[in-house]
Amino acid sequence: MKYTVIKSDKQHREYCNKLENLVFSEQSDEYRDEIELLTLLIEDWEARQFVDHEMDPVELVKSLMEEHDLTQTDLAEIAGIGKSYMSEILNYKKQMSKRVIRNIARHFKIRQSALNKKVEYLPTD
Repeated sequence: MKYTVIKSDKQHREYCNKLENLVFSEQSDEYRDEIELLTLLIEDWEARQFVDHEMDPVELVKSLMEEHDLTQTDLAEIAGIGKSYMSEILNYKKQMSKRVIRNIARHFKIRQSALNKKVEYLPTD
C-alpha cells in the first residue's frame, strides 16, 4: 500500500473511488486494513477541507457543483428532489432536508455535518 496524506481534490477523488471499489469487492474482508487506512485519510481530508472550513452549506454545494461541472438539474437528481426545489435551496429560500443532505453528502463523499450548518435564509413572500 502506497498511500499518503491527501493533498488535492484529485487525490481525494482517486482515494474515494479506490475505497468504494474495495468496500464493494467480493474480497473486501481481505482489504480490511487498506479500507480502514483509506477511510482515515479521506475523513482527515474532508475534516480539513469541508467541516473546519467556515463555508456555509449552500456555498459548499455550489462549489461542489462547479468542481464537478454539474448543472442545477444534475444536483436535483443527486439530491432526489425537483429542479425548482433545488433552485430555492441554492437561492437561500428553502432549507435542505435531512434526506437531501444525506444524498448530497453520500454522492460527494463528504460528511453530512458540512451541510448541516446554520444558514441565513431569505424570508419567503
